[in-house]
Amino acid sequence: MFKKLILLLFIVAPITIFAQDKIAYINSQEIFSKMPELKDIETQLNTEGETIQKRSAEIEAEYTALAEKFQKDTTELTESLIQDRQAQLAALEQRYRSYVQTSSQEFEKKRQQLLEPVQQKMVKAIKDVGNENNYTYILDEASLLHIGANAINANALVKAKLGITN
Repeated sequence: MFKKLILLLFIVAPITIFAQDKIAYINSQEIFSKMPELKDIETQLNTEGETIQKRSAEIEAEYTALAEKFQKDTTELTESLIQDRQAQLAALEQRYRSYVQTSSQEFEKKRQQLLEPVQQKMVKAIKDVGNENNYTYILDEASLLHIGANAINANALVKAKLGITN
């Protein structure tokens, strides 16, 4: 009988301990998308993107103009002249590809640099809300298959901590 009582305690004790955990959930995508800093970051990234697009268009126009010039000029095309023109077009095409690749990498790096502090700010706010309200866990609802009636929606608390009004 004593062994059964001890066995029952080992089974019931973890359940009662877990039942005392306060579990909250948030929608991190919704919160992140409403952070006020994102508007400034979006403006900066749009400006950077427009600059990249403009420069790409300039290189494309240069390539097109050079190709058209070579097609119109049919006077005494020697083999060496044809090879020289092909080399010029190939170099311009390579410059375009290099620019697109490098600018894409730089754009992504800048995007990460701008977003990282905002992400860290959100993580800190979530941790602060968890500590202030004695939540054992704060989970992202996007990764949950089921949210029970006892789980607490902490979206409003995290938004308030971040100064988000809507």
